Amino acid sequence: MHIIRFTIMAALAIGLLPFSSSAFADTDYPPQIKPIIEQRCMVCHGCYDAPCQLKLDAWAGLQRGANKDEVYDGGRLRAANMTRLFEDAQTTDEWRQKGFYPVLNDTDPDAGTLSRILELKQQHPIPSGDKLPDSFDFSLDRDQQCPKPDEFDSFASDYPLWGMPYGLPGLNGDEHEKLTRWLRDGSPGMARPAPTTAEQAEIDRWEAFFNGDSLKRQLMARYIYEHLFIGDLYFSDPGEKASYYKLVRSRTPPGEPIDIIATRRPYDSPGKDKFYYRLQPLRFTVLDKRHMPYSLSRARMQRWQALFINADYEVTDLPSYETSVASNPFIAFHDLPVQSRYKFMLDEARFTIMGFIKGPVCRGQVALNVIDDHFWVVFLDPKDKGANQTAKFLARESKNLRLPTARSSILISLLQWRNYSRDQLKFLRAKADYVSQRTGGGHGKLDLDLIWDGDGHNDNATLTIFRHNDSASVVKGFVGHQPKTAWVIDYSLLERIHYLLVAGFDVFGNVAHQLETRLYMDFLR
Repeated sequence: MHIIRFTIMAALAIGLLPFSSSAFADTDYPPQIKPIIEQRCMVCHGCYDAPCQLKLDAWAGLQRGANKDEVYDGGRLRAANMTRLFEDAQTTDEWRQKGFYPVLNDTDPDAGTLSRILELKQQHPIPSGDKLPDSFDFSLDRDQQCPKPDEFDSFASDYPLWGMPYGLPGLNGDEHEKLTRWLRDGSPGMARPAPTTAEQAEIDRWEAFFNGDSLKRQLMARYIYEHLFIGDLYFSDPGEKASYYKLVRSRTPPGEPIDIIATRRPYDSPGKDKFYYRLQPLRFTVLDKRHMPYSLSRARMQRWQALFINADYEVTDLPSYETSVASNPFIAFHDLPVQSRYKFMLDEARFTIMGFIKGPVCRGQVALNVIDDHFWVVFLDPKDKGANQTAKFLARESKNLRLPTARSSILISLLQWRNYSRDQLKFLRAKADYVSQRTGGGHGKLDLDLIWDGDGHNDNATLTIFRHNDSASVVKGFVGHQPKTAWVIDYSLLERIHYLLVAGFDVFGNVAHQLETRLYMDFLR
């Protein structure tokens, strides 16, 4: 591994050396600096809610800089431009064109915003006492101060106690000295290590699995991608190193550098040209509030082979990426056996439920305001003797199961709410009739035998959700005293929760989209 020295960075800045997007993306903090930033900076500056969009969970985020626009803005009338690191722009210059300004200063490092805000904390330490003064605001909707370099003097005068880390003790002498010296050296990065030979073999094996030519394999890969795009995938067979990967869509085939296709949602069209599913090494530091590990193993591949390839069904045409089709999994994937889809999600039910807590919502204010502080979750048994009838029922009701998509005005949103309400009532009436037919006349009964027991070995069968304000966690098993409520989830509910709050949720969307999502979640709840 090599250090990218300041002299190289300076040469790049004046255009003497070419700077590839892959070099920008595949660079990490040096080992003497990374622990400091991980321990003192990333918990706040590590997700969509990073103050001033200054994401420090990757070296590239520091180089990108800051932006005064907020990602979480529930009042905007128009959808915001997307600013996903490593996706919506690939170089510093491209980020400057999107409104990001530097927090570093290549010619005078001590004059950089990051250097100055760290020094401000040293000059004005956190006040002593049991309680911080009221001038510190930790609310989620607080007014943020995001000074550009020429605005910092005014900021420091108005908010002398707001040095970094905000509201916490400053860096100790050794940490401050190391970080300051590194910034003065030009904040050099270190090249990320390439996958090992064994890791590359696993990558090749899985990419071949995801990019099969048959219609069955293509439909399977699309379904898996739309459910695992938020996961931190890792190879879990014995002897494998714990490295994480993201499942992405790329313009380039396996064996070539990944050229990611950036779309607003995972079910949006990747374009007319051929594309490929690729495993991209995770470029961010792993953070608990968004970390969703998902194992890839030989047993997993065999399981998916049995569910989606060996199962007895036919695919004659692939679904389109038209919004009315792609946003409705009951239409897009009607050829995939319902039981296979349901078992796929139940195999890792905790991951599936955790998606609306750690997925695009990130801090959970949309998803979590409509759930209780403590409740249990169980699932209907997928071993349904009437699976074929259930599949036909869901196919008939697919239009009543449509989910919100982005809208351009709040008026349309209110009209849409009435439509969703009408569709939900239609579905509930049809479901009640269907259940009555299935359980009447001695065909069956509603009792605890309908609850999935994990097939005797899967500990995802029972889950407990704890919520505290705008954060929540999902643990396996029934934990705590008996809560006042519990969820009993079937396939249609589980699928709609995922497509509402994970696959279909747009953090950059407008107020209409945010409102529709909240109201539709009320239906599901």
